[in-house]
Amino acid sequence: MEAVLTCMVDEHLGPGDTAVRLIQAVKENVGCDGAIALRSPSLALEYALRALEFPAGSGIMLSALAPAWQILTVEKLGYVPIVLDVNEEDGLISISSVEVGINNGGRLLILTESLGILPDIQAFLSFGIPIIEDISQSALSYYPVEKSENSVTEESLANKASVDEKLGKRAGMYGVYSIFGMEDRDIITSGGGAILFAPGRREWTVLKKYADEAPSTDLMPDMNAALAYVELKEFNRNETVRKELFTAYSRAIMSGRHKTFIRAADLGSTIYSFPVVLNSGFKDVKDYAQKKGIEVRQAYENSIVALRQSELSSSCICANSLLLRCALFPLYPRLGQKDAGKIVKVLMTLP
Repeated sequence: MEAVLTCMVDEHLGPGDTAVRLIQAVKENVGCDGAIALRSPSLALEYALRALEFPAGSGIMLSALAPAWQILTVEKLGYVPIVLDVNEEDGLISISSVEVGINNGGRLLILTESLGILPDIQAFLSFGIPIIEDISQSALSYYPVEKSENSVTEESLANKASVDEKLGKRAGMYGVYSIFGMEDRDIITSGGGAILFAPGRREWTVLKKYADEAPSTDLMPDMNAALAYVELKEFNRNETVRKELFTAYSRAIMSGRHKTFIRAADLGSTIYSFPVVLNSGFKDVKDYAQKKGIEVRQAYENSIVALRQSELSSSCICANSLLLRCALFPLYPRLGQKDAGKIVKVLMTLP
């Protein structure tokens, strides 16, 4: 609140120094070569496709559970969206569906890491097509260490290597470009906007040309950047609390007939809310939780399959099933022990 009010009092509302500081903080935390702060994730996708000089009319593969803005942006820019089904175990695009997508003309993949869960990135890289990572819900998580990165000396073992050395690259560092969305329901929010970054020098050199020519109306205002900058600085402390809550919720759900997704919560995974894949109807669970004073929502209510359900329900069976059966329970750092305890009890007794 103080950071945003300072911008207002100083009348630093448009793009300026605070956005520059936010970009620098993202570069330091993620390890990317360069970045630009934009007013929306859809603008970030547009700039990425321009930098790739991706020809209009080409097929772009999207997850059925990706946010709906992706397909709307792809269509607006004159590309052909190819919507892919997901794994039921984690809600991420399945490898087999990518193979089908490529056979159907897919030439680029937007890899959405929904709910903070990371995919088997090497399996996707093996297809040899450009990948744009959407890390809006998985930002600051780590991929597992690759075998080539896993060689350690006796000295480093003796000195107990740091967490960063034990874990692999940050989310977003495998894409040609990566979209770090900062909308109201993303893991870090600016109230609206996104950081588009290039992991490598070569990709940033191309993107920088477009960044330098960007009109101010495309750039993230300082007032929004101030909010995101503080959240980014507080991320580690907040994540520690989120992981404690996630552990308590996970234990609670084990006593019932519902389940959550498979994920590496103990290492590099970012905690984004608490998804419960229901064994019963969403409405029954929502009504039950509401009676206990807890608000739950559909995890994928703003997804592509939600927007185009009648069109996609038969081809994206798993995604459609998760749309109907996956609920998000409140999980945020300032929840408080009393409310967290109430949620644990509800999770243990869900109908």
